[in-house]
Amino acid sequence: MPFTTQTGFFGPEGARLYYEVAGAGHPVLLIHAGIADSRMWDDQFELFAQQYRVVRYDLRGFGQSEVPAGPFSQSEDIVNLLHLLGIQKTALIGISFGGKVALDFTLSYPDMVDALVLGAPSVGGSPSSEDVQRFNEEEDAALAQSDLAAATEVNLRMWVDGPKRTPEQVNPDVRERVRIMQRHAFTVPYPESAEELSLTPPAITRLTEIHVPTLVIVGDHDIPSKIALTEHLATAIPGAQKVIIPGVAHMVSMEQPAVFNHAVLSFLTD
Repeated sequence: MPFTTQTGFFGPEGARLYYEVAGAGHPVLLIHAGIADSRMWDDQFELFAQQYRVVRYDLRGFGQSEVPAGPFSQSEDIVNLLHLLGIQKTALIGISFGGKVALDFTLSYPDMVDALVLGAPSVGGSPSSEDVQRFNEEEDAALAQSDLAAATEVNLRMWVDGPKRTPEQVNPDVRERVRIMQRHAFTVPYPESAEELSLTPPAITRLTEIHVPTLVIVGDHDIPSKIALTEHLATAIPGAQKVIIPGVAHMVSMEQPAVFNHAVLSFLTD
């Protein structure tokens, strides 16, 4: 049976979000990392669609999605997308910033989520570690000089290479794919009046409220603060399971797709 994908935009001009849908069965929503866009799921999208109705989309300011001139909510975007597709309940899979979005949505709309996979997630309300603060300073300095290539490389060194590897030790295809996505994100217009609304109280104080089956995944070459945060999630979220993928840093689903896919599909089946 040939693989077919439904693609589209939703929302008004100037605030459109791009999405893709494939497969049939129980819904699974893929939420990308903050250094990527929906293309990071190329190693999962078609495979998962053999068993599930899989949805991937570009968060605001990434890929083909736009940023509105005014306040916006990541959770409301998901609600609107799911309603558009006639989906009442879904499994969520989020990586990094996408994990933060998935957590916030689960806490805001618990009746719409029945499983949660968090890959090296950020968590709303958790303090920035020293290594993340240094990264932010280096990125800001490059952007202040309008040096998008340097700012992109700062992201690659931090989030793709990780602290234990040189660029030469990383799969060059993965590095190039992320470079293209992150470089593009720096060019997406971001109106001065745009405001991303935050979950209040933040997720870090509400982890015990999550009562859906949860899997947390992290690479053992990720930054120490991200590994520690993942450990905390695995302990604080009731009944959460944990998988550590050896030899990879932050982008676990791209560096080791076979291992990641097996862990996630086994979890969803169970």
